[in-house]
This record gives sequence, structure tokens and C-alpha cells, in this order.
Amino acid sequence: MIAFLRGTLLEKHPNQAIVDVGGVGYDVAIPVSTFSALPEAGKQVELRVHTHVREDAMALFGFASADEKALFEKLIAVSGIGPKLAITVLSGLATPELIGAIRTGQVNLLIRIPGVGKKTAERMVLELRDRLEGLAGVTPAAGQPAAETLGVVGQDVLSALVNLGCGRPAAEAAIRKARAGGTPDEFEPLFRRALELVR
Repeated sequence: MIAFLRGTLLEKHPNQAIVDVGGVGYDVAIPVSTFSALPEAGKQVELRVHTHVREDAMALFGFASADEKALFEKLIAVSGIGPKLAITVLSGLATPELIGAIRTGQVNLLIRIPGVGKKTAERMVLELRDRLEGLAGVTPAAGQPAAETLGVVGQDVLSALVNLGCGRPAAEAAIRKARAGGTPDEFEPLFRRALELVR
């Protein structure tokens, strides 16, 4: 199984990276946190990889850090959470915050992640609370304008929000509101704040 890739980053999107390793392009699904850690296209990149095999498909899920990969593998062991939802969960909260939320039973924080309902959040806490040893976490604190005006960073944030299941108009409004509130025009802080606002 593929566990690690090192090569040239051909393309990156908020939920996908294509890595050229010896002339072979690997299509890897990634969480938003990994996207924000990637260099520009054309640069060398290293990804820790989880290979998910089903009868009808094989998919690669890539991570910038060992903690992200370990947490992903723990998430997919939870009843009702598949690889795609696990990527969404990792995209919805920064890894240390997610670990802190699970350890402290912050169900209300977990259900803010698109696709995570109360039962799924409760299962995550119940099944993972005591299984996160070795992972570093923090205790969490409790008429549309044209999309082109969002700029490059805003477009990436919009794409990430839509991929998480947010409606496009609501996502665009949340990005503008986040910027108006003084959020830095950088991918990760803008994404996190817009995700909070796109209710």
C-alpha cells in the first residue's frame, strides 16, 4: 500500500493535490489544512498517505503531518464515518482544535462541521475520547456580487466551502463578512472564519 509520496506538486485545490512521482501523477484527496501547508505548483512536496481500498475503487488520502493522518485513520474507524466525511471533519476544524473538542466532549462544536450531525458527533466523542494518546490537541474556545471579486484566496476558500456542502451564495456572503470583520486575507484564517459564519 502507498503510505508516503514525495514528488513535484502538479496541481493543488482545497480538496485535491496531484503529485508527480517519477512520471506518474497521483491524485490525492486532502483536507483544507494540508492544502494551506502545500507549496506552489511546481515545487517538491511530501505527503503522508492513507490508501483506501474498496471492491470497486482505490483512493489516496494525503496529509501534511503525521498527526493529521493518525487522526484521519481514527476517524474512519468510527461507525458511520467514511473517508470523505473524515476529510470534511479534518477540514472543518484545525487538527489541534478537533482533538481538543473530542477529548472534552464539545459536541456543539463538532456539529458545526458540515455533514456532522449530533449522533455522529456523539459517536466521535464516545469512540475516540480515550484513543487520542500521542496526538497534540488544544481545548477549544467555546443579489450576489460576482464571484470574481473574491480574488484568488477568496476563490480557493469558496471552492473549499462548496466542497464541504455549503451553498455558493451563502459561502460568498460569509467570505465577504469575514473580510469585513478584519480576518486576514490568507487561506486558512479566512476559511475558518467563513466556515463559522456560513450558517
